[in-house]
Amino acid sequence: MWKRTLLLVLLIVLCVGATACGPGASGAPTSTPTQTPTSTPTPPPTSTPTPTPTPERVEITVYFTDSDNYAEGTPPFERPVTRFVDASLEGPEAVLRAFFEGPTTEEEEQGLELIASGFTGFESLVIEDGVARVYLTGQCRTAGGVYTVAQPIMKNLLQFPDVEAVKIYDEAGTTQDPEGTSNSIPVCLEP
Repeated sequence: MWKRTLLLVLLIVLCVGATACGPGASGAPTSTPTQTPTSTPTPPPTSTPTPTPTPERVEITVYFTDSDNYAEGTPPFERPVTRFVDASLEGPEAVLRAFFEGPTTEEEEQGLELIASGFTGFESLVIEDGVARVYLTGQCRTAGGVYTVAQPIMKNLLQFPDVEAVKIYDEAGTTQDPEGTSNSIPVCLEP
């Protein structure tokens, strides 16, 4: 009987050392599944949209021809309107740009018009020593009129204290009196 007891003790020792005892239990080690850490991709940081700064705007005065006053021969022939433009533009240049854009529909309904004498804009404006030199683009056409683009251009530019005289150049780059500090227009704008 002691053999049987010894065998039983041996069996118990073997069972305790093994991972499982009982029917179907084998003494072979079993593998325990282990979890492999997985990395969850971190989304890139979202950027908060930066608001686009609104350009600062400034008020300018632009003069257009008052067609009723002109038709009646009653000065002033130019009437001012207010515009708001990007502050980065120089005053005289901003005024000339707005002038060649012409009056709004509402301003036209109030009798304002753009007398451009065939010119479509300007390629440059140079102000030096009190003289504004305006180089116009387009094709000069006055049809012999006494009132031309020269009058409103001068009215628009002479509102600035640093402009004492205006010299207007045609598409060929000519004006009657390019020297000195007096106003000058190209021959094509003469009546």
